Amino acid sequence: MTAASPTLAPSIPADDAAHVLIVEDDRRIRDLLSRLLQDHGYRATTAGNALEARACLKSLAFDLIVLDVMMPGEDGVQFAVSMRRDSTVPILMLTARAETVDRVRGLEAGADDYLAKPFEPRELLLRIASILRRIAQPPAPQRAASVRFGAFTFLPERGELREQDQIVRLSDREKEMLRLLAASAGEIVSREALAGSGNSANERTVDVQVNRLRRKIERDPANPIHLQTARGAGYRLLVDT
Repeated sequence: MTAASPTLAPSIPADDAAHVLIVEDDRRIRDLLSRLLQDHGYRATTAGNALEARACLKSLAFDLIVLDVMMPGEDGVQFAVSMRRDSTVPILMLTARAETVDRVRGLEAGADDYLAKPFEPRELLLRIASILRRIAQPPAPQRAASVRFGAFTFLPERGELREQDQIVRLSDREKEMLRLLAASAGEIVSREALAGSGNSANERTVDVQVNRLRRKIERDPANPIHLQTARGAGYRLLVDT
């Protein structure tokens, strides 16, 4: 985090403001992030490691997790993987590693976005706002009540995916992508569209997120039946008629 100050006007967090969990082992950075978020209208709770974060998650509901990667013991990537087994709370991952391979590793673990240190406070605020805005987007009126493909049924308005009678857990990014694909069932959806408005994802990032989704809906993700690649154009979801 750099010394530059954001230009957004500060405000006092309201009782219904978005609640952010900050998981960061560096106390100085943790306190700075907490003050920054509270000054800009968010409620903030802090944890110094994965164990403390789990204790917070047991007693409080959060709208977003800001997660540091480089932590002693269970690191941020390991924590994200365990979180995604039973939670879809959005994760914004922070790390001193900016290489593409590290960014991809974080996204494969279940992160919704990725920000390298040092970063501008304003960029962090804009990334958080973008994630929360995507979550709050109302369902499009043209969405079908349900979309079926193979053994799966997807309910776009609820963001719910079922395999027969079992609910398949999806991250918020996976729900958003599946909504876009279902709304254009059988038609190609570009990688740019799947990246989402205001999202910094490049084509490689979208490919990683699609592969994550395939592992949940395809018997053989390497040879997909439902979520197919339109080479050089994007992806399409083949649904039952």
